Amino acid sequence: MARSIVVVIWVGFCATLVKGVNRSACPVTLNPAPGTTGVNPVLERYESALLMILGFGGFSILLAVLHNSVRKYIFHDEHNLDTTFDAGGNVSLSLTAVTVASQLFWPGDILHSATLTTKNGVAGPFWYAVGIMVNIFIFPIFSVQFKTRAPGAKTYLQIIHARFGKSAHVVFCVFALVTNLVIMIGLLLAGRATIKSLTKDTSDEFSLLVMAVLFGSYSLVGGIGTTFYVSYFNACLVFILLIVFVVKILHNETTEFDSIGHVSKMYEYISCVKGPPENENYSYLTFHSGVAILYGVIEVFVSSAVTYCDQASWQSRIAAKPIQGVWGFILAGFIWFAIPATMATTTGMAYLALSMENGTHLLTPGQIDEGLVTPLIAEKVLGSSGGILILTMGAMALMSTGSGEVMAISSIIVYDIYQTYLRPFRDGMKRRQCVLCGKNKKKTLIATYESRSELHCQCVSIVRCHGCAEDMVRRSEAADNCIKPQYQCPTHGNYRQYQDNLIHFKNWCIVWVTIAIIPLGILVFESGIDLNWIFYVGAIVTIPCFPPVLLSIMWVKATSKGLITGGILGLICGITATLSAATMYEGGLNNFLINTVQDYAILAGTCASFGGSLLGCIISSLITNAIRCPDDANEEWQKLYDIDNPLNPWELNYREELKGLHFDSKPTFEQMSSTFKKAKMVAYIGGGCSIALMALVIPGIIMASYTVMSEGQFSAWVWFTQAWAVVMAIVVIVAPPAEEISRIVKQYRKNKEALLDANEAADDVLLKEVNHKELNHDPTQPVAKV
Repeated sequence: MARSIVVVIWVGFCATLVKGVNRSACPVTLNPAPGTTGVNPVLERYESALLMILGFGGFSILLAVLHNSVRKYIFHDEHNLDTTFDAGGNVSLSLTAVTVASQLFWPGDILHSATLTTKNGVAGPFWYAVGIMVNIFIFPIFSVQFKTRAPGAKTYLQIIHARFGKSAHVVFCVFALVTNLVIMIGLLLAGRATIKSLTKDTSDEFSLLVMAVLFGSYSLVGGIGTTFYVSYFNACLVFILLIVFVVKILHNETTEFDSIGHVSKMYEYISCVKGPPENENYSYLTFHSGVAILYGVIEVFVSSAVTYCDQASWQSRIAAKPIQGVWGFILAGFIWFAIPATMATTTGMAYLALSMENGTHLLTPGQIDEGLVTPLIAEKVLGSSGGILILTMGAMALMSTGSGEVMAISSIIVYDIYQTYLRPFRDGMKRRQCVLCGKNKKKTLIATYESRSELHCQCVSIVRCHGCAEDMVRRSEAADNCIKPQYQCPTHGNYRQYQDNLIHFKNWCIVWVTIAIIPLGILVFESGIDLNWIFYVGAIVTIPCFPPVLLSIMWVKATSKGLITGGILGLICGITATLSAATMYEGGLNNFLINTVQDYAILAGTCASFGGSLLGCIISSLITNAIRCPDDANEEWQKLYDIDNPLNPWELNYREELKGLHFDSKPTFEQMSSTFKKAKMVAYIGGGCSIALMALVIPGIIMASYTVMSEGQFSAWVWFTQAWAVVMAIVVIVAPPAEEISRIVKQYRKNKEALLDANEAADDVLLKEVNHKELNHDPTQPVAKV
């Protein structure tokens, strides 16, 4: 009799769950998922390979060809080494914004937002986003200083070499390469998880081969410029997928699931799930979460390593002019915020609702950490097409960020290792000497016109060089399949040949970096480390590079000894603090991979790395600097101003902004500062207001208003994130092609006007010659008839 009563009660309880949530049973602790759960692969290996290698790889190569054609026929700089790594240095505002945001969309980041939601509720991705956006909005301040103080630099390591010499340069080359290595490992782990979850019977070697082809294919053909184009399509795809998720999860009355399809349904189920103990009232629907706020603080330090120490970040940012770079970065922050905010209210919340409906988690903790929440929800609401969409999004994100890392490593090898140490154009060259003639350059910080002293460089500018013009004519007249004639310009000829050799070396460098991805990936996969570990522990190792890099750009009293001391001290402090904190957890260092990424181990390591590095740099520099007067400071900044490529002077890129100013070879430091004063003001005011809005105002309103969200408050937050995503989607899809087409048309018209002016000048010369002959004609001689 008792057994019958229990059965009746259980059947009744299950029936109520089918129609809705039994509120009397709330809060419910979700049971662990059975071991057979997970994402069902939807593609065969050959289908996955065809989709990613031929589909996206082929598409990206077409974009590379398109970019090369634009540079060749419109901007006429396709054979310039610098164009490979800065895309001409004049990338548009919207394309800069989309690229910066897109390179933060890498698979680990997109998938991580939903993972944080399943662990911490809406607070997880929100505070995660706040931590990252602080660094996004600070970066314009440093990038505008970079572009105005060292306008000719292509890597931040060139600044360190110019100011501090060989010792500091070598140390931070190591830091830079380690940073690129950490990010590349994270990409490989995230890419493997995405590919293996959606492809049947795949292997690690297959995943690595696919990623290597995606990373290196169009980098070799189009350089960094193609990355901007691919990043645009990647961002478009991500936002289209976001809109699809919003419609299918929140506005779909015909869904087969009872817990999703409308905001009220999701709220009913999620509000009944027992959240983590650190959250207010054990709720997933609160922004009051101690562990989420802790990770937000950690993320400020962790993302600083990715933002400031990664050459790929600087490469994309310095490809734009100062004002475009500043506004592009600010817009990028708002574009990027749409991803974690919308992912939290769609795939993350849908997972919790469906798990509540199911009665258990749909994934194991390990699968959640691998980032499989979004692929699972895509499969649930879209079927097999959802898996293909996620794989498509992952492949595009991998191409965008992975190719950026390949180009970053290649640029460090070309500019900072090969050109500086292995095969310099002029051996033993000292600071401020001209690379062409070896004489000292003039000072341009104060003086406006060149000194005519024979002790100073008198090399003619590439713009006014007749020998170079004749070389270009001879080489352009040669057939494409013929050997090009040698350069004969006495000033620039040898250096042109040297740059051509660097271009060939650059191509091989990209190939070898791409090939090296495969053994690196095999080693990483065999080691057993996961994405979470490399992301946080790798940051602790690279954060010590952050303060020295910024001080080298911003602080005139920074010294070589100060930077080296700070970097090494920060590294020692960070590792020591992490290991010490890890010993306090169960198992100590015996559970090395687990305990070194515990909450307080990461917090201790990141804070110690940053604090030790910053204090070490400042104290040591104050003791060892030789700045005693304004002239000393001017002399120090002059070192950065002299970084330049004589075949592609940075002054040419700023002629439009410097119109009306009088100078000889290049503008003075004061002229550059006054010209871009507006950009600096926008960086300080715009960046500061954006940080205040996203890190203080919005969190303050939310924390004060939403303790645990009611259904109305949750609905308001969901509608806010949806509106944000739609507005940013319109900006991402419409603005870049419109601005890029406008820029190309403008340059085409300039070229046409220049050609007409040249033809008119040639006609005038010819007419003068004819008139001269007529004036000197002997009237006794017969006139030849034509």
